[in-house]
Amino acid sequence: MQNEKTSETNDLISSEKVDGTSVYGRDGERIGSVKSLMIEKRGGRVTDAVVSVGGFLGMGEKYHSLPWSTLKYDTDVDGYRLDVTEDQLRSGPTFDDASRDTALDRAYQHRVYSHYGVNPYW
Repeated sequence: MQNEKTSETNDLISSEKVDGTSVYGRDGERIGSVKSLMIEKRGGRVTDAVVSVGGFLGMGEKYHSLPWSTLKYDTDVDGYRLDVTEDQLRSGPTFDDASRDTALDRAYQHRVYSHYGVNPYW
């Protein structure tokens, strides 16, 4: 039996270990970090990662929901790679702390999946 303190295996990782993980753009530059994961209530599937971009000491951050399939884990940088540049990410749909429920809105999700050219999960 695995140690109870273990929070990942070769194929699995705890969501608490994903939160805060760096996200890098196509050019290799760090563009933000994972703030949280969106999980389908009934199916249990991770659908989106909310990535925090910009700001200083937690002020002025913008959040981007990204289809989970757009993020690829890279062991070389111990973070996720996104096949877009920071400018492409910044031009995508965003929300801030005051409008967190936006990530749950279907119209917002349509804009996100369209912006990144990904078929919606629904």
